Amino acid sequence: MRMADIDVVILAGGLGTRLRGVLPDTPKILALVLGRPFLDHVLEWLARQGVRRVVLGLGYRAGDVLAYLEQHPFPALEIRTVVEPEPLGTAGALAYARPQLRSNPVLAMNGDTIVTADLNRFLDAHLDAGTPASILCAEVEDAGRYGRLEIDGADRVVRFREKDLSAAGRAWINAGLYLFGAAAMEQIGRLRKGSLERDILEKMPAGMIYAFRAAGGFLDIGTPESLAMAAEVLTA
Repeated sequence: MRMADIDVVILAGGLGTRLRGVLPDTPKILALVLGRPFLDHVLEWLARQGVRRVVLGLGYRAGDVLAYLEQHPFPALEIRTVVEPEPLGTAGALAYARPQLRSNPVLAMNGDTIVTADLNRFLDAHLDAGTPASILCAEVEDAGRYGRLEIDGADRVVRFREKDLSAAGRAWINAGLYLFGAAAMEQIGRLRKGSLERDILEKMPAGMIYAFRAAGGFLDIGTPESLAMAAEVLTA
């Protein structure tokens, strides 16, 4: 099984509250990076990984994204769009998109994230691990604004630690990319609203989530500071 066989859900319906000061009228996924919407960079990254089918979960200012896609088609990918009727959270948005999904497993990712990792290796490791869910993990120099992961010697997630600005330093974090098998998708499908992190992953027993440690760079554009650094990361 390769990424060409896997449905990828991009969760891009969030309100982008932390970016309102710099993006008052623009959904986060259309933020300009190197003169082009971040969505372009995400889709190109996925296509290079061999992905063929994407479901784009939209919410806040969905019309802007739909209009952009109509004017700028991306023939390398089959792109389906799903617009949530109200903010549902990441788990609720994935559950809402579920009727469009046909692969097992499914890769879900935050729409404000790119990791320079090999998704086919992530997929292989997930299948070998045999866990209901896997998280792609990135190592960052300063984990203060992220929640840290405690990972055991078998590369299983033992504990999720909350964001703690005082807990600076190098650490492995949840990079916002997940592989979910059929059992996990059934669990997600029972939620109408909720968070993948708090309502699904953190409630799984220790050892049930595989942690794939990515060696590449990590970019999320969720804050004005990280958005300002995006061009530098993408061209590194």
